[in-house]
Amino acid sequence: MGEQGPLCVNVHATNATTENLSRHDMLHWVNDCLRTNYTKIEELCSGAAYCQFMDMLFPGSVSLRKVKFKTNLEHEYIQNFKLLQASFKKVGVDKNIPVDRLIKGRFQDNFEFVQWFKKFFDANYDGRQYDPVEARGNTSVIGTATSGSTSRIANNHKVAASRPVHATKPMTRNTPVSKPIGAATRITG
Repeated sequence: MGEQGPLCVNVHATNATTENLSRHDMLHWVNDCLRTNYTKIEELCSGAAYCQFMDMLFPGSVSLRKVKFKTNLEHEYIQNFKLLQASFKKVGVDKNIPVDRLIKGRFQDNFEFVQWFKKFFDANYDGRQYDPVEARGNTSVIGTATSGSTSRIANNHKVAASRPVHATKPMTRNTPVSKPIGAATRITG
């Protein structure tokens, strides 16, 4: 039996090839594909979203029943990334996952990884129908959206599900206008 090549298309990110999508574009893509409601890139530090994307791209490459979707614990993030790394190996992805940096939940590390993953997804997604909520056993994810069933993926592919589509309200921020430092309190002395 000859050696089988990778089942995936490997991609390598460089500054010249990056799409330069904003953090909001990336969050919209993740939330739309997986029917979640992440509000910050940093929340991707659990690794759960990437495991589910691998299940979407390569069914059976990761056991979603082992993925911890509702967690805030670093050791469970590590377990999720171990599952992701095993699925990468299974399908021939040659990307090293910087687990130690990602699990810390810092924006820059997680943003760089999701940018790479979006390129990987675009190179490998074949348009198959996928119900992300059903695939994860109706388990909610921290910040999971409650409505909607057909995800419209950023690269114009549809991911069909079993319930009708419901429009969701755009996320708004209730953040007060900030004042310059020192404007609120006068320091005397």
